[in-house]
Amino acid sequence: MTDHPDLLLPEALQAHPDPLGRRIAVAGAADAVVDRLVTAVALGIYVPGQRLPAERDLVGMLQVSRTTVREGLRRMVEAGYLEVRRGRSGGWFVLSGWGPRSAEMVQRSISPDWEHFEALFDARRLIEGLIADTAARRRPAEALPEMFRAAADYRAAPDREASRAADARLHRAVAQASGNAVLVGLSTQMRARVTLNLGAEPYTEQVRATAVTQHEDLVQAVADQDAERARAIAADHFGLTEKLIRDLLTKVGKNST
Repeated sequence: MTDHPDLLLPEALQAHPDPLGRRIAVAGAADAVVDRLVTAVALGIYVPGQRLPAERDLVGMLQVSRTTVREGLRRMVEAGYLEVRRGRSGGWFVLSGWGPRSAEMVQRSISPDWEHFEALFDARRLIEGLIADTAARRRPAEALPEMFRAAADYRAAPDREASRAADARLHRAVAQASGNAVLVGLSTQMRARVTLNLGAEPYTEQVRATAVTQHEDLVQAVADQDAERARAIAADHFGLTEKLIRDLLTKVGKNST
């Protein structure tokens, strides 16, 4: 099967790009970079002590110039969110997960198009549920070992990055087991849209503990060809990121009053 991760989303989603996945406008671009990255830190996409992606990678993720990225990062250092470390293992490192202006920055990133966010969350649950259902009905036997390995690797992962790598492998294996390249592409793009185009799902230890069991249950349901159970587990599982975003919006609302 050939994957098409660059597959365009349906017209309704293209017409109303969500705020987390949208391209940053030229005017005020450095401020928008700061807002986006502060929101990513507040969500747990990046956490204190973690090195941010390289500047060239952020350029591709945020679709702005390297000069704009560098200016945004410089402002975050001045505001106490980041620090610069020199040397071969150096880079831009998260210093603080929350600052005096985090609430207003998060609100600018999330609040303006909240109605569309609601539609996006709903669409992701429906699409991922359909993928899991279809995978359970169609999965070839040879697809199962990778799913079980990825679930085991997620449980045994020693750190956040290993967890994220195993998570991505597992969900890609489930999507591929559907035998439908359109669904694989939709899954990839929906993931990007709810994660600020920054390449990772929000992460907390509580979310990870819940996901360990959900991953194993999902893989077993697909292996058992229990389509109804696979759909229900997937819908619940992909609600984890949604809950983190909703909780963050509630937090910033309280902080702004």
